[in-house]
Amino acid sequence: MKNWKLLSVILASLLFVLAACGGADESTAPEKDTASEEQTASETQTENAEGPAYPMTISPTIASTESEEAGTIAFEDVTLEEMPKKMVVFDYGFLDTLDAIGVEGIVGVAKDSTLPAHLSKYAGDEYASVGNLKTPLLEDIAALEPDVIFISGRQSAFYDQLKEITPNVIFVGTNQDDYWNTFLASTEIAAEMFGKEAEVQEHISKIDSAIEEVKALGSNYETSLVTMYNEGKLSGFAKESRFGYIYDIYGFTPVTDDIASSSHGSDFGFEAILEFDPQVLFVIDRTAATGGESNIEKDMENDIIKETEAYKNSKIVYLDGPLWYLSGGGLQSELAKIQEILDELK
Repeated sequence: MKNWKLLSVILASLLFVLAACGGADESTAPEKDTASEEQTASETQTENAEGPAYPMTISPTIASTESEEAGTIAFEDVTLEEMPKKMVVFDYGFLDTLDAIGVEGIVGVAKDSTLPAHLSKYAGDEYASVGNLKTPLLEDIAALEPDVIFISGRQSAFYDQLKEITPNVIFVGTNQDDYWNTFLASTEIAAEMFGKEAEVQEHISKIDSAIEEVKALGSNYETSLVTMYNEGKLSGFAKESRFGYIYDIYGFTPVTDDIASSSHGSDFGFEAILEFDPQVLFVIDRTAATGGESNIEKDMENDIIKETEAYKNSKIVYLDGPLWYLSGGGLQSELAKIQEILDELK
């Protein structure tokens, strides 16, 4: 009997231990599963997080261009392994866009040309000068060790030399044959590279609204002419030109289609303006854009021009030179250009 009681005690003890072990397994297993689930959720969240996905391949806004110095220049796609942290920006339009959407990391700009007023902060000492819009300072750029260099037409002759500094040289400029679409393409590059799609779209929406307003205004006039003033001389611009979007996008009707297409316009004398006699005369001040002393109103409002309908009705619209000649193609500048016309003609 004593042996049986002893055996019962031993069996009870064993069952207690086994139950305890089983309870321990049940209590620790959920903790392990929870940790695994949290890790999986974290990985999924990272994969689905909004933002630019690198490596990323960027295509230029145009495939090639012609240069008097270098002939035909073909621009290549650029593959970036990660978002650039140090950038040199030559094109004022693209600089404008980067500034508008709050991109940081710009270390060098073409400060030796006339910066538009809304980009004046880039004249500060925290941004290195990399030359002017036509002549890059190659050694100074190399010293900055940029991750990427953004260029446009004025620097295209230096494309190969800049690629020796970094292979990541991206053409982001506009093209006079397709100005508006190349402008939009440049903003898409900025949006994609820096994960700023929402910010870019917000600005584009404002531009679209302004375009509708200026088109309604432009329809009030039967004829218009876009000209550029340069040290007392004038050039006229056709629909197929760098300022043709005033006709095509803004909705103003050209007074004539008989103007040769050229990046700097066709020679256009005061007598020709009187002969065509546009209701609205737009005048872009290139002299002011290039740092010269401008006498635009004195030169323009001569006895010949005073005979035009545009002068008699106060419809000569003087357009800001640095804004129109140097910094077009940016989110801020494109809106500012439309607003300038609205302010002058409303």
